[in-house]
Amino acid sequence: QDVKYKTQNAASLDKSVSELSSERATSTTELEAVLEYDGKLKERCIAKPETYEARQARRQAEIEGLKKALATLNDETAFLQRKRRYIRGSALAAQ
Repeated sequence: QDVKYKTQNAASLDKSVSELSSERATSTTELEAVLEYDGKLKERCIAKPETYEARQARRQAEIEGLKKALATLNDETAFLQRKRRYIRGSALAAQ
């Protein structure tokens, strides 16, 4: 009787061990997949600081654009014609 009980107990424990080992393997696989996905998300979502050279190039391009816009505005205002307004018969130049 005692041997029979211990044999059944050992068989059930072996079965439990194999089931738990399988579950552990599955959980480990899932964990690896989640950690890999988490790493990819962190790469995409965490802001990386801009390098000094990139900031400097961007600012230089912005300054050049502003200089070009200022030159264009200065050239266009030079070509504007001044209108004459008449107030009670006298001509005044609009400035």
